[in-house]
Amino acid sequence: RSVNIVAFGNERDSFSEDNQQPSLIWSYLRRSALVSRIDSSLSASHVGNPVFTEYQACVFGNVRLVVHDCPVWDIFDSDWYTSRSLIGGADIIVIKYSVNDKTSFQELKDGYVPMIKKASNHCSVPVIISAIGARKTGVSCTCPLCTSDRRSCVTTSEGVQLAKELGATYLELHALNDFYVQKYFGGVLEYFMIQTLNQKSSEKMKKRKKTQKCHRVQPPQLEQPEKMPILKGEASHYDADLHNLLCCCQCADVAFYPEDLSTVVEAHKIILCSVSHLFMLLFEVKTPADIRDASIVRTARSLFAVEAGDPSPPAPRGIPPCVPPVRVVVKDSVFCSCLPDILHFIYSGAFQWERLEEDIKKKLKDPEKTEHVLEKVKCILKTPGKVSTVKDCRSHQIKRLYNTSLRLFFNTPVLADVIFKIQGATVPAHRAVLVARCEVMAAMFNGNYLEANSVLVPVYGVSKDTFLSFLEYLYTDSCCPASILQAMSLLICAEMYQVMRLQHICELYIITQLQSMPSRELASTSLSIVSLLKKAKFHNSDCLSTWLLHFIATNYLIFSQKPEFQDLSVEERNFVEMHRWPSNLYLKQLADYRNYVHSQKCHCTVM
Repeated sequence: RSVNIVAFGNERDSFSEDNQQPSLIWSYLRRSALVSRIDSSLSASHVGNPVFTEYQACVFGNVRLVVHDCPVWDIFDSDWYTSRSLIGGADIIVIKYSVNDKTSFQELKDGYVPMIKKASNHCSVPVIISAIGARKTGVSCTCPLCTSDRRSCVTTSEGVQLAKELGATYLELHALNDFYVQKYFGGVLEYFMIQTLNQKSSEKMKKRKKTQKCHRVQPPQLEQPEKMPILKGEASHYDADLHNLLCCCQCADVAFYPEDLSTVVEAHKIILCSVSHLFMLLFEVKTPADIRDASIVRTARSLFAVEAGDPSPPAPRGIPPCVPPVRVVVKDSVFCSCLPDILHFIYSGAFQWERLEEDIKKKLKDPEKTEHVLEKVKCILKTPGKVSTVKDCRSHQIKRLYNTSLRLFFNTPVLADVIFKIQGATVPAHRAVLVARCEVMAAMFNGNYLEANSVLVPVYGVSKDTFLSFLEYLYTDSCCPASILQAMSLLICAEMYQVMRLQHICELYIITQLQSMPSRELASTSLSIVSLLKKAKFHNSDCLSTWLLHFIATNYLIFSQKPEFQDLSVEERNFVEMHRWPSNLYLKQLADYRNYVHSQKCHCTVM
């Protein structure tokens, strides 16, 4: 007997300096007298953090307790396949949040509660919502521009309303001590564990009674099909790709100089404009009338001056003119000395404001100058018409800045420096993004290839729609195929350009779609699974091809009746026959049993 618990959320206040506070789940397992033999292990890392911690223990003497504790919600964004599997196998779901972290609670309520509802598929799984911590009021903030959000708390009524939406049990745990963890939280959790065990015992008893109704020869037992291989999603390296672009300075088209022209710092217009309206104004992507914010216009004029370069001679058609980077003079010497740190901060994508503050303090060693530079950075990142605050620069607020802002420049000629020609149409793009995100394109645009010196680049072997989807992934780190065939086309394009993470995303999409297809639809569909298998093998998608072989073997009675089954190779046919479900042995036993029932002229309630 076993009980599976899945816990989501972080009980720690994101502003708290106490990172050693034990988690709610670990506190319960460690304190409860009913729990023994606790083992724990971390899952594979995702963007530097473990996706979940798995605890295994014994409860009520001989009941196996398995707990998956997911402290970060990124599992829903990066690995929907794993998150859905976790929730689908859960007997109890625990949702945790800190009452002093309003932002995380709002993100949970708006973004992830609908995902939990969708993944649970309206199953009657008990849910416990735990509001953790004592509410803090009147705490002064050390950040000069911090708003009242930092001091606002999640109210009891908000937690109760969330519990009503999920049909959950709401608990408030003011501290992780013996009373709240063991007696209060533990009492409710153990009640649901007992209910779960009673329900499982009842279901097991019903099955046992059903099998005992036939007192003569028992029908053959049909074993479950072999478990198919599980594909795990690959962690995103989107932020690292763009940060490496700054470090290697490939395709740089902006050069920042101090007024004495003693040093130079290179950057990329497309990245700077994707994060800042000020840089859009500076590089003439937008006009002051478009921005309508006098403070941004004043800061741009006081900080920077774009030098007018000499006109370049006209280049032959199809060959890019030799255009040097745009020279930008930084008028503020103190700001210019911190410019490398500011650019690393912008290109990192994580927006670690505290780290930037620390780096600038160490460099300048002057509080007034430090505050002066940080104010300029806030104005650079400011949204027109809004007051810039420190919380706008925190990682949990704009952790996906690039994949939303770069979308503005996807498939637009603004700042484009390369044009792909495909199926008679043209698609504008930006070399800096392509080089940062795709190693094949980095070699193509920086090596001894024709494309390195050409504005117009022809593309062969893929359709326009597939190539647009591929480019959209490079710009936004996300893709949404409309069908299995489109996902396979995108997988082939990803293999062509060696973008492995996109290939894995397409594999997971295809697998998820096929798994959710009912048997009747699978039997009548015109989609050729064998054709998908051939393409997966040809394009080195080993995980998908192995999974498809298991899928064909598991649904043997359906696929063996289709003409495409004859297209399997001898090796593939042997694998399918060996792993087929149901097996030949079971079918023979079933035929013998039917003959027996017919010969005895008796009626079996099982059949």
